[in-house]
Amino acid sequence: MNFIKDFRALLIGLWLGAAAFFIAVAQSSFAVLPSRELAGAVVSRTLMIINLSGLVIGLILLAASFIKQTAAKPFLLWTERLLLALVVTSCAVGQFVIGSWLFYVRAQFGGKPIDEIAADDPLKIQFNTLHEYSVWVLITGMIAALLAFFIILRKSDNTTTVVKTDEFKFDKF
Repeated sequence: MNFIKDFRALLIGLWLGAAAFFIAVAQSSFAVLPSRELAGAVVSRTLMIINLSGLVIGLILLAASFIKQTAAKPFLLWTERLLLALVVTSCAVGQFVIGSWLFYVRAQFGGKPIDEIAADDPLKIQFNTLHEYSVWVLITGMIAALLAFFIILRKSDNTTTVVKTDEFKFDKF
C-alpha cells in the first residue's frame, strides 16, 4: 500500500514540477525567440501539454483515492479529493474553455501579429483578459496540487502501526 501512496506523491509532484518549469519556459521563450508569435506558439503548445497531463494525472489520482485506505482520516481523504478535483477542473477549464476562447479571439486578429493590434482594440483587451484568467487558473491548480501533495505525503507518514503487547493479559477486558 505504501507503493501506491508513494507513486501518487510522485505523480502529483511530477506534474507540479512540470507546471513550475513551464513558467520558466514561458518567460524564456519570450526573451529568446526572435518573434512574440513564435514564443506564443511555444507557450501555447507547452501549456496544452501541462493542462492535458494535469487532467489525466488528476483523474488517475482522484480514482486512486477511492482505493481502500485504512489509515486515512476521513477529513484528509476528502480534502485531498477536493483538491485533486480542483486540479482537474483548473486544467480542464484552462485548456478547453479559456484556451478555446484564446484561440477564437486570436483567429479574429486576421493573421496580424498581436503586437500590431492596438492596445485599445476590444479583441486585444479580451485576449489580455483571457490570458490573465489562464494564469490565475493555472496558479489555482498548482496551489491545489501542492496542498494535495502534502496531504498525500502526510497520509503516507501517518500509517498506524499496531503494537501487540500483553496479548494474553485478560484482566484488561
